[in-house]
Amino acid sequence: MTVKEVTPVTGSPHHTGFSLVDEAWIPVLDTAGQRREVSLLGLFQQAGELRMIACELPTQTFAILRLALAILHRTTGGPPGEAAWRALWQNRQLPMGEICDYLGEFRDRFDLLHPEHPFYQVADLRAGKGPFGLERLIADVPNGQPYLTTRAGRGMEMIAPAEAARWLVHCQAYDPSGIKTGAAGDPRVSGGKVYPLGVASVGALGGVHLEGDTLLETLLINLVPFAPGWQVADERDLPVWEREAHTAIEEAYATRGPFGLLSLYTWQSRRIRLFGDRTGITGAMICYGDQLDWQDRHLLEPMSVWARSATQEKKQKRTPIYTPRPHDHTRALWRGLQSLLPSAPPAGGSEPPQRLSPVVVQWLAHLAVTGQVEQNRRVRPRATSITYGSQSAVIDEVFSDALTMNVMLLDEQSPLRTTAVDAVADAERAVKQIRMLAANLAIAAGSRDSGTGEADRAAERAYALLDRAFRSWLAQLGPGSDPVGERASWQRLVRQAIVWLGGELVASAGPTAWVGRPGVTRTGETVHYSSSQAEAWFRRGLAAALPMADELQGELRPDQRQEASA
Repeated sequence: MTVKEVTPVTGSPHHTGFSLVDEAWIPVLDTAGQRREVSLLGLFQQAGELRMIACELPTQTFAILRLALAILHRTTGGPPGEAAWRALWQNRQLPMGEICDYLGEFRDRFDLLHPEHPFYQVADLRAGKGPFGLERLIADVPNGQPYLTTRAGRGMEMIAPAEAARWLVHCQAYDPSGIKTGAAGDPRVSGGKVYPLGVASVGALGGVHLEGDTLLETLLINLVPFAPGWQVADERDLPVWEREAHTAIEEAYATRGPFGLLSLYTWQSRRIRLFGDRTGITGAMICYGDQLDWQDRHLLEPMSVWARSATQEKKQKRTPIYTPRPHDHTRALWRGLQSLLPSAPPAGGSEPPQRLSPVVVQWLAHLAVTGQVEQNRRVRPRATSITYGSQSAVIDEVFSDALTMNVMLLDEQSPLRTTAVDAVADAERAVKQIRMLAANLAIAAGSRDSGTGEADRAAERAYALLDRAFRSWLAQLGPGSDPVGERASWQRLVRQAIVWLGGELVASAGPTAWVGRPGVTRTGETVHYSSSQAEAWFRRGLAAALPMADELQGELRPDQRQEASA
């Protein structure tokens, strides 16, 4: 695309700022269902009246939430222990006096257009080549190939400062890797460029946060206190606006940290300079900033799933070594429920766990077990992550999914938690049977590839059928639920849905599959494959996969019957 020449923000003799403290720039959804934009100060002042931060992309929402949490951690002093957190939760109030004073003290550091230290930018960032367009900043515009996008023409020439601020926060969190412009003074520059150094900090995470009934509750339940076993206080841990303004040069490893979650929530993965003024932002220069090694940061970063790295353990000859684990974008969140929930601490001498749930989830589990939140409370863990493509130089896909569940399910000792995890396994076993049915029908009809494609398509249909049903079933579990009865009820629901789908597959298999043909099983046995034989195997296998579906008598509830037939 053709990019117009741009005027640097810092060079304007008539500079007027754009204060993120006072100007509306954060999209929100209020409890009445209305969308609007609020300032940073307004976000905290109105938190009890807002449902959520509601940005253009879920990754934008997650990045701005982390920014807000950094402010809240500083203004609550941690909070310094469980008692201080409990007081905030019981009062359902934020310390607005402290928040106002804090944002007032650092107001100039939250100025998007400040001539000396613009927010999340480097004021004098420059390079030998330019100008720079907005496609480098806006994540949903394919860089270099802006054909399949709704944003083009004048929409790419200028955006409002409010929108630029959102993409700025997103860029520091999720910017792709690839070859980038080399900033003047950066020793990593070669031939005017810096070669790939990796994606921005949050792009490596399998991000998880907890959603409450209001934004106020969301802020509080993700506000893990500085206390033994949770977060460790370190006086060197500061948000970026309390530190000296960055230059184009990567900060020295010894001084940049990270020293705690404040560093991580406001990490400067990029050196950025916006061009324009209050009337509009017309371009952005984006260079590499501070690299971040995520290995074994699970005690500092509370908002990610973690997994052991077999590669690093073998290389470094020590165990365990944990790294963030982005979510599997091919699977709905409920199918990986067990990795999201806290696990019991390993017994002495036992193998360290393969996965660690996010500390924010562990914290809520602790609150539920100790009675600091009500047992009938429901919460929504939301997962957010990005898939990068082409050597991590482009964003391929943004993933976001959430589950509504009772807080009791977070307790590793809860029978309901066991029921929920086992219910996922029930669904997986049932889908395995539908896969086998589809494959056997394909073989009976003459397929030469063992019916792999048909099996994959049948499994997709099965998971789609069970998706809404599982979410509804999980959401209604609570203190009064009978774990055995609920498991049996779920298995009956699964059986009804899978039997219906199996019937459709058999009916559509055609006369060739009905006649069938001889074939060899995986065990080497010669059998006659036909639709009737495939159906018999399917029903026998499904009965073994869902043994409780017939053990307890009783019909499906009306809502479950509707889910199964939807």
